[in-house]
Amino acid sequence: MSRSVTFSSRSAAMPGISQVRVSTVSSSRGVGGSAGLGRVGSFGSSSLYNLGSSSRRESPIVRGSSYSVRSGYGYGGALTAGFGSGLPSPGIQEVTINQSLLAPLNLEIDPTMQKVRQEEKEQIKTLNNKFASFIDKVRFLEQQNKMLETKWSLLQDQKTARSNIAPLFEAYISNLRRQLDGLMNDKGRLEGELKNMQDLVEDFKNKYEDEINRRTTAENEFVVLKKDVDGAYMNKVELEARVDALTDEINFLRSLYEAELRELQTQISDTSVVLSMDNSRNLDLDSIIAEVKAQYEDIANRSRAEAESWYQSKFEVLQATAGKHGDDLRSTKNEIAETNRMIMRLQSEIDNVKNQRAKLEAAIAEAEERDWLETDLTKSASVQILEQHNIGLKTKRDFIQKRKLSKNHTKPLLDMYISNLEKQTDFLDNERSQLEVEMKKWQATLEHNKTK
Repeated sequence: MSRSVTFSSRSAAMPGISQVRVSTVSSSRGVGGSAGLGRVGSFGSSSLYNLGSSSRRESPIVRGSSYSVRSGYGYGGALTAGFGSGLPSPGIQEVTINQSLLAPLNLEIDPTMQKVRQEEKEQIKTLNNKFASFIDKVRFLEQQNKMLETKWSLLQDQKTARSNIAPLFEAYISNLRRQLDGLMNDKGRLEGELKNMQDLVEDFKNKYEDEINRRTTAENEFVVLKKDVDGAYMNKVELEARVDALTDEINFLRSLYEAELRELQTQISDTSVVLSMDNSRNLDLDSIIAEVKAQYEDIANRSRAEAESWYQSKFEVLQATAGKHGDDLRSTKNEIAETNRMIMRLQSEIDNVKNQRAKLEAAIAEAEERDWLETDLTKSASVQILEQHNIGLKTKRDFIQKRKLSKNHTKPLLDMYISNLEKQTDFLDNERSQLEVEMKKWQATLEHNKTK
């Protein structure tokens, strides 16, 4: 009786891939005149770690004789075989065939196993190639490291000479920094002055808009007053026409009554009859005329007093407005003079800055002659200083131009406004003189009627 058992296992340790395989298990048993005394068992395992390295452990248990053969590529492979022998029989024995052993075995081999093996081989090849490229990179980096270490050692062995130019550059840079700080302070001060002037211009603008609104209001009031004056003049004309009509009627009645009286006197001149009768038709025409005249004089006096008081109040209001506008004009002129003085001061400051710039340019030229400005650092610092000067000059120039434009724009408007005020004052004076002339004519007419 002989029995042979073979076990083989493989595993590959890769990222995300693990496989354990049992190859074959075979068992044979023989029946004869003698019992087999040999039993062979072989166990083998192979593992792959990282890239192509393999290790194998075998624990053979052999009774009889056994051998193993191992081969691998990249991932490792193992082939084991075990053979067992028993004691020979003294003669030919009868062979008995077990029919059940002749039937085909159903091994049930996985069809995807070959594909998986092929994929594992391809992955292992790819990983081997990557590992080889990594090794080449590591060798190249080691060579570069050695080369850099050699250069560093050579540079350390060299002797460097100390230079005395650095303190000169540091002193010059500190001087330029102080000048830059001064220019920044001037910039902040000029920005504050610019803001103040902008506020002043805005104030002037608001005042001008207020004056325009006041002018519009005064014009509207003048139109309304003119309408009222025209209405009063029409009423006066109507009243004068009525007075003339009533005066003519009174004169006609007076002449009529006088004629009738004369006729009656001529008729009764030769008759001496004394009659006493109550004549209720006796009319006191003188009292009636006096009463009507008194009423019209009262109306005329009241109208004249009201018109004079109203025009006097309006004239006083216009005088106050003209005085106020005159004060505003004087204050505006003072502000314009102050602005001119400020412009002159800014121009003097601009001249000072130009002189400083000329001095700096001369210093830079002298430094270039002495070969002090050979480095880019000093040149860039000089360029920055010049740019700061140019920016300051440009800011002041723009501010002065704006002030000149606002001055040139404000002065014609003020002149126009003053001329309009003068025209309005002249017009009101003419209206007042015309009203005074008309009032004098009216008074003369009333006095003439009174004398009649």
